[in-house]
Order: sequence, then C-alpha cells, then structure tokens
Amino acid sequence: MALLTEQRQHIETLVRLSEGHTADLGGCREVIRRSWERCVGEYRLDPGRPRPVRVLTQQALKEHQDSVDELLHVARAGVDQLYAQIAPLGYVLLLTDRRGITVDFRGQATHAPALRRAGLYLGADWDERYAGTCAVGTCVHEAQAMTCHQSEHFDATHISLTCTAAPISDPQGRVIAVLDISALQSPRAHESQNFGLPLVNLYARMIEDAYFLHRYRDCLILRFDSAREFVHLNGRGLIAIEEDGSVIAANGVGRGMIDTHLRRWPPWSTSAMPTAPQLFDAGIGDLLGILSASDDQIRAFRVRASDATCFVTLIEPRRRLAMRHAPSSPSPIPALDRLATDDPAMHRVLKLARRLRNEEVSVLISGETGTGKEVLARALHDSGKRAKGPFVAVNCAAIPESLIESELFGYLPGAFTGGRSKGMRGLIQQAEGGTLFLDEIGDMPLPLQSRLLRVLAEREVMPLGADKAVPVDIRVVTATHREMGELIAAGHFREDLYYRLNGAQLRLPALRERADRHYVIRCVFEVLLAERERDMRLRADAMSALLAYTWPGNIRQLKNALAFALATADDDEITVHDLPEECQGSIAGAPKTLLPALQAVTSNEGQRLQALLKATGWNVSLVARQLGVSRPTVYRRMRRHGVVPPNWQEFTP
Repeated sequence: MALLTEQRQHIETLVRLSEGHTADLGGCREVIRRSWERCVGEYRLDPGRPRPVRVLTQQALKEHQDSVDELLHVARAGVDQLYAQIAPLGYVLLLTDRRGITVDFRGQATHAPALRRAGLYLGADWDERYAGTCAVGTCVHEAQAMTCHQSEHFDATHISLTCTAAPISDPQGRVIAVLDISALQSPRAHESQNFGLPLVNLYARMIEDAYFLHRYRDCLILRFDSAREFVHLNGRGLIAIEEDGSVIAANGVGRGMIDTHLRRWPPWSTSAMPTAPQLFDAGIGDLLGILSASDDQIRAFRVRASDATCFVTLIEPRRRLAMRHAPSSPSPIPALDRLATDDPAMHRVLKLARRLRNEEVSVLISGETGTGKEVLARALHDSGKRAKGPFVAVNCAAIPESLIESELFGYLPGAFTGGRSKGMRGLIQQAEGGTLFLDEIGDMPLPLQSRLLRVLAEREVMPLGADKAVPVDIRVVTATHREMGELIAAGHFREDLYYRLNGAQLRLPALRERADRHYVIRCVFEVLLAERERDMRLRADAMSALLAYTWPGNIRQLKNALAFALATADDDEITVHDLPEECQGSIAGAPKTLLPALQAVTSNEGQRLQALLKATGWNVSLVARQLGVSRPTVYRRMRRHGVVPPNWQEFTP
C-alpha cells in the first residue's frame, strides 16, 4: 500500500511538471531535472501511464550482442570481478550497448522472476526514450556517470529501484556501452549509494582501457602516469602512435592531455593534432628507445602543456615493427621475435640471443622443465649464419647410458658386438656445419664429459674403433633445468666442461612468471589448430582459466592441456569445462545458488538441463554460460531431450 501511495504521488509530481509547474521539483538534482523535462517535453512520455518492461526477443538480442562482440570479450573479466564484489550486497550487474539494450547480465538465479519483471535482465531495453529517466538511459544521453535512486526514476514502476551507471567510451570518446549495478530494494537515503559511483566508474575505466589496448594491439602504445610505481601496473594514460610519433588515438586521460595542449597552443598556431614528441617534450628516438633506456623500462619526461613530470613506458605492437626512426633498434628476426611480446625477462633473453646468433661462443640455456629451451635453441640456430646447416638435438637424459657414447661419437665397422655392419656417423658429426643441441646436459655421464670437453677444445671427434680423429665444424648449444653449481659441488659435473659450455647463458622464465602468457597461449593454440587442420575458438572463460593457472609443467604442460581440450570439445569453441580438471580452478562449476536444483534431480542429462533452465527462469544465455557452451548448443540439447520452454516463441534461437 505504501508503494502504491508513493507511486501515485510521484505521478502527480510529474504531471504537474508536464503542465509547466517546475516549482514542485524542490531539491531535485539538475541531471534528473533535465532528464524529466526531456521525458515530458521531447519524448512525450505520459507519467500517468507507466510503460511495461520491454525485453528483446532472442534473435534481436543476438544482433545487439554481435554488434559489440569484441567489447563483450574484453569486458568479461571486469564484469565478473565487479559482480563478485556487489553480489553479496544484493545487486545485479548490467552491461548495455549504446542504445541501452542489456547485452550482458549477472544476477542471482533465485531472484530471476522479480528481476525480469523489473527489467533488470538480459535483453531489457533501458533507452531513456522508452524507459524514461534511469541510470543507463540518462547516462548514455548525458555521457556521464550517475546514480538514479528510487523516486528519481521517471516511470513510477521503477521507484523502488536504485541504479548506478558509468559510460564506457571508444578511443574517440564516443559512448559505446554502459556499466550498471542495480538493486530491487535499498535504503531510502541517497547517500546509501555513495559507494557505487566510484566503484562502477573504476571498472568502466578498466574495461575502457582494456578495450583500447585490444583495439590498438598492433600499434605502438605509450602508457603513462604521474607516479612511476603505477605505470606498469595501471598507468592511467594511453596514447597509440605511429612510428613517426603522430597520434592515432588516446584513452580518456590521453585525450585530456591533448586537449590541454591544444588549449595552450590552439590549432591555428600549430598543427591540428600534436605529435607524441610535442606532448612529452622529447625526441622520437627517446620515446621509441624507452624499453632499453632503464632497468624498469620507464622514462621520465616533461609534459609540455603543463610542465609536470610524467613517467612513460612503451608497449610494443603484437606484430613487432621495424622502427626506422630508432637508430639502435635492430632489424626484425622472426625466429626470435615470435617467441615473446611484452615480457621484460624474455626481452632481455632475446636481446642477448640477437647478439649471440652469429657468434661461435657456446651457449647454455637454463630454465625449468617445459619452458621452451629447445625452441629457443632452434630459433638461435635459424637466426644465425649456420641456419642452412643441420640442427641436431640430443636429449642426454633420454639415451641409455650404455648407448650415449656410440650415439654421440659414432663408431667404425666391427667396433663392438651388435653394431651396424657399416658403422655409424655419430650425432656430433651429423651436426657438421650446423648446431649440436645437447638438452639436459646435466645428466650426461661423467666419463663422457671428458670426451665432450676434448671435442670442444680441439674441434675434432674420435669415433669408437677409430685411430684417427675427424675434424668437426659445429656450434654447441646446451640446456638444463638443473642447478649446475650443485652438480659441480657434488662431483657429478666437470667444472672445466661447464665453463666451456657456458660461454654465455640464456635463462628462460617460467610460464607463470611471464607477462605475455596470453600471447604464448594463443601461439600454442594456433600451432595445434594448424597441425590438426581445424578451425576452433578459445572462449574467454577458458582463456581466463588458462591465464590463472600456475603451470608447473610450463609450456609443455600448456600444449598438452590444449591438445586435451581440442580432443574432447563438443563444439567449435573450447570452454573452461573442456580443459583438464587441474586447469579449471574455481572458474569451472555452476554457481552455488544453482547447485540445489542440480542435486535434486537424477543424473539424466535432459532432466539436469530442464532443472537448470527452470532455476534460471528459462534464460538460455545464462544456462549456456553456466554450462560453458554456446547458446546454439543449449538449443540443440533441448531439442534432443524434448525440453520445451513455457513460451517457445520467446526462446526461439
């Protein structure tokens, strides 16, 4: 009864507004006043006739989702993180497109009917022209973050809601989406929602910047902040540039810097758009050389428009460019360049590898098992002057100790019983003119270490049964996951051989330590697809699980996990549920609110599917997310098991 009375009073206030009586608005905030006036004056909405909630059909919703598919992919992690914070407070989360259509949604399945009636649901239309004053629609129109609390809504049926929304802009500053948190009930005081605005604003900016980095991943990007400590972690400013320093695009903070520059030096006094060297009062060589200028890959520059000090780092493009304006920048070397993108440790390794590729010095590659030591050794070979020669890889731990001597050094006919009648050229000789890669060198038997030392010292090999040494022209690259100092101290490895092998050392970081894990995962996945001649997609929830896993087996384990997923996936996309169980972590599995419904039925797939659909209010998209499959897959399973919604028209794919 109290709600009906409040709704009636609200309608009377808006009716008086439509009749030109604005004095009754009292302490109404200006942003709400402007929206109310648009509703009655421009949109001709009748406050006395509340409009029903409008929810799009599945087909119409899919068209809206497809139009922002790239943004949805980028935003998913931020959406999940924000919802995890607000869900315990009873809030739901909506992500809408620029027209106010809810294209992504998070909410408790147990409240689905009430949420759907209120329009807090997937596919709901919150365009201000239809729904009236509301956080989403008014945020789109005003292009600013705002809270619309209870009776600030125009439509009387919405005055129990509280909603807080923030715009998400594209790199040109145009609103492309809105992030919103809403609750069916809340305290009366507007101040009770003060927590929401900074929180939603923060995640909207995070999603906006992630979208910027995704859009311009093939460009050079300057990332900057007023504090050195935050540049790598969460630098606020982003500016994408060409190789000559001209600006391509900028995020909100970057656009603010450019606007300040233009106010001080208007377009008629200089070029219309300042270049990056003009903004940061630096030479283009200084900006492009940031990564090699300091240990932390950050440089301080003076912002020309404000005279403030700014700390800047450089994010290199996914496909690294030849920077002709940076004299110290080396030419691209594909075999090495494709091993990493923006990981600092890998940059140092590859920088040293570039310098060593044409040298005859022996190289020792160290790192945990599975970090890609042989891949780096082969890239070093393929990048150097010996690339046309053979690359012979030997795993010293895999060859039986009784055979390793004959395998490495070869033998003449009749050298020992059981040998080939014509003898055999050893692996060392087979590497003539190229590279001999000795993996797991720490496991080489001690007696053979002396013979290998002679090969390295005299550049000749003595096959078993021979009385004359054979000259060899090889480069030796070795690798180990073991601590060589401990082996030497224990008497298991010759110290003099170690120093022969360790002319230079390349230490590979573990996969869990690499900043470019996303790139590594994509590369391994694409190689596996090419080997199998398949066309599949790695969905965002699977990628999130892969990024979160610690990978004790490193890249080798990653390859096995992706191969497992490719072999077991039902559809043309891999979800988190297709990964090996140890990789799924806490991401896999249905929400706790759905478990009772699932546990109350038998193991029959059709019954489980029907129970899950009922528990979510027949929200096929939500069910698809919980099962980790696509929407078409859910529809196919529904048809296979004869599961029919209460209103099939509404749920037709």
